[in-house]
Amino acid sequence: MLSKSGDHHTVPLSVLLKRELANEKLENPEIFHGQASQSKKGEDFTFLKTECQRVLGDGVTTYSVFGLFDGHNGSAAAIYSKENLLNNVLSAIPPDLNRDEWVAALPRALVAGFVKTDKDFQERAQTSGTTVTFVIIDGWVVTVASVGDSRCILESAEGGIYYLSADHRLECNEEERERITSSGGEVGRLNTGGGTEIGPLRCWPGGLCLSRSIGDMDVGEFIVPVPYVKQVKLSSAGGRLIISSDGVWDAISAETAFECCRGMPVDAAASQIVKEALSVKGLRDDTTCIVIDIQLPEKPNPPQPPPKKQGKGVFKAMFRRKPSEASSQIDKEEYCEPDVVEELFEEGSAALSERLDSKYPICNIFKLFMCAVCQVEIKPGEGVSVHAGSSDSRKVRPWDGPFLCSSCQEKKEAMEGKRPSGDGSRYSSGSE
Repeated sequence: MLSKSGDHHTVPLSVLLKRELANEKLENPEIFHGQASQSKKGEDFTFLKTECQRVLGDGVTTYSVFGLFDGHNGSAAAIYSKENLLNNVLSAIPPDLNRDEWVAALPRALVAGFVKTDKDFQERAQTSGTTVTFVIIDGWVVTVASVGDSRCILESAEGGIYYLSADHRLECNEEERERITSSGGEVGRLNTGGGTEIGPLRCWPGGLCLSRSIGDMDVGEFIVPVPYVKQVKLSSAGGRLIISSDGVWDAISAETAFECCRGMPVDAAASQIVKEALSVKGLRDDTTCIVIDIQLPEKPNPPQPPPKKQGKGVFKAMFRRKPSEASSQIDKEEYCEPDVVEELFEEGSAALSERLDSKYPICNIFKLFMCAVCQVEIKPGEGVSVHAGSSDSRKVRPWDGPFLCSSCQEKKEAMEGKRPSGDGSRYSSGSE
């Protein structure tokens, strides 16, 4: 029996049913997570929350959130971020979005949520800071936002390794070094006197090894909370995520981390990764690991399962064919779900004018007179365009949104080095 697929091709009904089944499966992966930690300073904190409801009460529109907060100079910033970051992100997402719109709004909302969390914490006048690696999983879409040097890494079922976070250590990020110096900061190693310099590159004043974090008000506003964000979509073959603090990555590579726990359930895998890291360098720092498996639900007796191909040959294609190419062939290969990790979004700029720009998804449905960062209402005429002061002459019109309230505009100017930010004699004795 045949059924029409669009206006161009005739497709067997069995293929259409397979498509529907595949789509149904893709909306409902199973998420398994485990964690392990060895504490040295007690400044690593994790956030694990599954089955969050995007639409309250329906029990269907669920997503999961995982966070790793590696504090320094005390644990206050890590604890505050753990307790407040998710709510700040969610408050920046417009209401009444469908699933695709909600997922598309996440990158922008994560930027707003990170900046608001940083701004609110700094108002408490506490000097600690924290790295953040924050992961939201909705269906087969994984969205990761990160500041600092904790990392989130994905291994697909085919074996490909994907880095979903950025490393904001000054030692290995030339672009961030240039941003800080152009904003008025200094980058150099610790000077022990007599011209001798030791240790990693640091930002002065303060001596922080990182260019981005939440908190660290004693270091300088050019240490920004604007996260690198990457969003990918997995195939139904699934994959494994590892989120770990630098205590792991200073000791072992991503390849070693995945290899040492291959085939293990998530709790055992997290413990094995921590054990592997400690066997290399010992317990020199808080060492924390979260392992997350994303996979199809197991069904004991599926009706008439299609024959499975043996081996990994079916997983070789790492990129989807263009629709025109796919529609030109009606055969079994076309409908086999390849092990594809599809990149949906990536942006790492530290400039709010770029991260909150109108080119970002569904920006037009954000309320016009709400601050794009802290979500407070702005009276007409009081908001400041996020493009104010931009060197791009096409974006300096005062009516071009989105808009910031006066305090968030001050925060933006400080991050860009356009106004003094506190006492120039800052120091940080417990920096990363």
